[in-house]
Amino acid sequence: MGSRGGTGPIRPSIAVFCSGNGSNFEALVRANRRGRFPGRITVMVTDNPNAFAIERAKRLGVPVLFVDPSAFASKEEYERALLKELRLWKVDWILLAGFMRILSPVFVRRYRHRILNIHPSLLPAFKGRSGIKDAFEYGVKVTGVTIHFVDEEVDHGPIVLQGCVKIREGEDLASLEERIHRLEHRLYPEAVNLVLTRKWRIEKGRRWVLLS
Repeated sequence: MGSRGGTGPIRPSIAVFCSGNGSNFEALVRANRRGRFPGRITVMVTDNPNAFAIERAKRLGVPVLFVDPSAFASKEEYERALLKELRLWKVDWILLAGFMRILSPVFVRRYRHRILNIHPSLLPAFKGRSGIKDAFEYGVKVTGVTIHFVDEEVDHGPIVLQGCVKIREGEDLASLEERIHRLEHRLYPEAVNLVLTRKWRIEKGRRWVLLS
């Protein structure tokens, strides 16, 4: 409960978490540099030393923070080290962009209502890693993209924005994936701008509501 929009730093420090290709990371960086949302993406965080997102970050001049999960005896220790690094970077907001690790409730509470995630389906339908494929194989006529706050459950928290994609007759999975990704690249910066520039509240721990 309570409004959070407009209460944070004027130019928040933003970390983008990636594990793989990083196309949403690149789209966010380019949108940020064009002024589509305030603040600055100061670091790209990854758990995968082979992620192509690292190459994108180098090309874009964004620092990379790799924290190796295998170097820690437990998830708790890994997240403790990660939180320490985020404090050093003075990170205010976290944007998950294909980060394939589930954050613990302890971590989520540390950044309560300051972590956004993008998911390639119209949540609550088709949760999990293969949302596009699952929707396609199920035979739905409309799928899409969801940007939501991260809470203690997987692919759950309050929804900020959703966008729809109609599945075309005879369309294959590759074509659908391409159109979903194009929508992601447009919608994610829009959602970030909303939460950073507008006043809002979360009602009953679940519903995100714009106040102005």
